[in-house]
Amino acid sequence: MTPRMLRVWDAPTRLFHWLLVVLVVGSIVSVKIGGNAMIWHGRFGHLIFGLIVFRIVWGVIGSTHARFASFVPGPRALLDYLRGRWRGLGHNPLGALSVLALIGLLAFQSTTGLFANDDIAFNGPLRAAVSSDLSNRISGWHRQTEWFFYALVALHVAAVALYSFVFKDDLIRPMITGKKRVTDPGAEPARGGGLIALAVAVAITVLALWISAGGLLPPPPPPPPDLGW
Repeated sequence: MTPRMLRVWDAPTRLFHWLLVVLVVGSIVSVKIGGNAMIWHGRFGHLIFGLIVFRIVWGVIGSTHARFASFVPGPRALLDYLRGRWRGLGHNPLGALSVLALIGLLAFQSTTGLFANDDIAFNGPLRAAVSSDLSNRISGWHRQTEWFFYALVALHVAAVALYSFVFKDDLIRPMITGKKRVTDPGAEPARGGGLIALAVAVAITVLALWISAGGLLPPPPPPPPDLGW
């Protein structure tokens, strides 16, 4: 069959993916440096939170293969894949599980980071919304989950390398160009996810970023007056 190029990944999905890579690397580097770099760690984490909100919304109203409904696997899809019977253009069932795990863990890490503190100088933007004891507990969860995240990222990178270089199923190029070479005559390009859907997703993301930055918190009390004594 004659191979042809089909649109698989829309531009917002691709931009989300590569921005997430940059922000995750930045958050890891900044937390390892520590000190004043923790300010940047908080900024990276807050932006990651915004990206995750966008991806969740886009997973509902985005284009075909970006939607959760198109790639969240059921038992039959997993069994078909393990038996070599699965056919599809987007995430394969095992890849879909990896994507869902990463989104879930990043959602947890970025959300807990909003309420966390480092016992020195850093406080998340929503630290004032909870008690000191709860903030300390959340900070502990945030730190303890760090190594699970590293393991999941390593597994994800290893799987992409395995598929791309061993199984010769290039997963990287389509996430750059948006298109994939296919031979299945029944395969159809991704549809949907137009400008209106993008505007809705961006608006919800901006609102979430504003709220998570403390937009709904009462302003801090003014400093005591300087009596000049």
